Amino acid sequence: MTTTRRDRRVTARSIADDLRAQIRSGKLPPGSVLPTSRELAELHGVTPKTVSAGIDLLKTEGLVIGEQGGRRRVRADRPITWNLTKFERGQRRDSTVMDDWSTAIKDAGRVPVQHVTVSRETATDEVAEWLQVAPGDQVVQRVRMRSVDDRPFQMSTSWFPGPVAFDSPLEEEGDVSMPGGILKAIGHPQHHVRDEITVRMPTPDETDALQLPPGTPIAQHVRIGYGDVGPVRVMKTIAPGDRHMLVYEMEV
Repeated sequence: MTTTRRDRRVTARSIADDLRAQIRSGKLPPGSVLPTSRELAELHGVTPKTVSAGIDLLKTEGLVIGEQGGRRRVRADRPITWNLTKFERGQRRDSTVMDDWSTAIKDAGRVPVQHVTVSRETATDEVAEWLQVAPGDQVVQRVRMRSVDDRPFQMSTSWFPGPVAFDSPLEEEGDVSMPGGILKAIGHPQHHVRDEITVRMPTPDETDALQLPPGTPIAQHVRIGYGDVGPVRVMKTIAPGDRHMLVYEMEV
């Protein structure tokens, strides 16, 4: 009987379903090499082309990556647990050498690195709304590329109103850190924050910067920090979905 296009699509999906189940059960652990297309074709009684179509589905989901030579492996990223309840709260873990984020990563037994660039920018409509300033006002922008164990894990951009940040340590290049946080050290402490979390697909620039495999969603975490008279900072963090577990804890 002739196999229809729909039959082929179902067969490819069933192969993907079988491999996905093996990955999630641990039978195919992180970093392991998948059987070859020929081996899977013989096992399932289909063509290597159909097998490739099934594996492509897993690549789209971010479960499998391709390597030079045509071999495919199970993704082996070790996610971090990012506790947003504790992040920058109360007795912050900042020191003169590491900020709150880096300290938490190191405490988890991982190796944090941050590369920071600083510039003065005009506030976009979005940033102006967050900071409650006029569009086009000058703000200080700090962009952090955060890596864990030599792999990009987050891209975090912070904006500060000019009166808060101009001619302060916030305009110093590099990974500047102060006990209690820079804002508190310069007289503009945050008293409360508002978090906004959006789950979406990445832009091409975000995909390149964070080295995201096809089909990997990201969480966009926006934290607005409020001082004595209004917002003193907004921070937008792009966190790949395959590398993070976001945690909130609260009393009820």
